[in-house]
Amino acid sequence: MKFRSRKDTLFGSLIIGVVLLILFLMVFDILSGGVDSIDYFAVIMALGVAFFLLWMYFSTRYELATEGLVYQCGPMRGKISYDRIREIVKGKTLWVGLKPATARKGLIVKFDRFDEIYISPDTNESFIEKILEKNPNIKISE
Repeated sequence: MKFRSRKDTLFGSLIIGVVLLILFLMVFDILSGGVDSIDYFAVIMALGVAFFLLWMYFSTRYELATEGLVYQCGPMRGKISYDRIREIVKGKTLWVGLKPATARKGLIVKFDRFDEIYISPDTNESFIEKILEKNPNIKISE
């Protein structure tokens, strides 16, 4: 089963704001005639950052596949088998660590001994319901 990432207004406005700022500064610099051969590198880097941010924002998704939880957020991809997941904390936000998510108040998936990942599926409840069908031994906490 596939889940899209929930899009938080704060996160979305930050991403779109940064991309628009980058594009505005590039267009302003080009129109003012201040672009020389050295600035082309900066333009390419700025376009790369804007592309990377939009790629992460629009491609974040999760899948409960037969082999485990599969996540993707731009170039970040991974898979966690169901038997490695020991606990899911719902309604919290992880501020440090791996966060392929685009919203706050998602799920912290704890696996192995000390590893954890933060995700933000469309609905936390339906995601938890479906993952418990795959492994009913997962502890759910708030």
